[in-house]
Amino acid sequence: MIVRPHPSPISLLFILRGSIIRAIVAELVVVFLAAACVTGVYHLRPMWFSGISLAPFTLLGLALSIFLGFRNNACYQRWWEARQQWGQLIAETRSFMRDLGALLPGQEERRQRLGRRAVAFAHALRCQLRGEPLEAAQPWLPAQDWAALAALRGKPGEILNIQSREIAGALRDGAMTDILYRLFSERLAVMGNIQAACERLQSTPTPFAYTLLLHRTAWLFCLLAPIGIASTLGWMTPFATVVLAYAFFGLDALGQELQEPFERTANAVPLDALARIIEISVLEALGETEIPKPLQPQDFVLL
Repeated sequence: MIVRPHPSPISLLFILRGSIIRAIVAELVVVFLAAACVTGVYHLRPMWFSGISLAPFTLLGLALSIFLGFRNNACYQRWWEARQQWGQLIAETRSFMRDLGALLPGQEERRQRLGRRAVAFAHALRCQLRGEPLEAAQPWLPAQDWAALAALRGKPGEILNIQSREIAGALRDGAMTDILYRLFSERLAVMGNIQAACERLQSTPTPFAYTLLLHRTAWLFCLLAPIGIASTLGWMTPFATVVLAYAFFGLDALGQELQEPFERTANAVPLDALARIIEISVLEALGETEIPKPLQPQDFVLL
């Protein structure tokens, strides 16, 4: 996620870090060269362009703009839902730790295990969503718990299962009433729902037909637009076409990033930073003195 102070109007024109232009520079070069060729042909054979109206290109650009807005809105909704789910996970973890401290007095070892497993769940879910090894969760788990997870694919879900067995054992031992058991079970159920929602977002991208249709239409418009504006703008046609291409291809590329909110891209949800917030919240609730600092943006990017 891009995190930076609001730039001045002048510096805003020259910022590259966080700009989508790096992802579309190849498309812009191709469009510029194609527009330059069309402009050259116009100056050599202007009669070939007689009778060409700008109206069809205007209608095509309008339709493309509407479709881009619809598709990018859908992609942003996916990004925002992912951020909401992780915000809820932070809130549920804090509530879980608050209940542990208030309702299980004198059971420090159990509070430590349950709290640290909550951090392990956050790291395991983060790594699973990004397709990374899950070793980040290992330091937060007892050795026997990590050994039990080794052969399983659904490690975040199994961590919640271990948590559930822990509180069920406390109920059987008389260290917890059935009312408290239900309270903690509901907390774990919400965490499981958050995991399911994140997995749904990861496994159900926006329909590929949207992306294909939009990309083809953007190319068609940017390659044909010089034919309609060459007679009006002359040698400025390549530059005007690049500006149009920057808008259309930039929105297309931005939508591509937003529709995958868990990837390690500049505009993705900062899962590392959110997992660190959970670490800090749990360790503070457990009374630890060595608390890690929140992650800070590197080159204005928070991962």
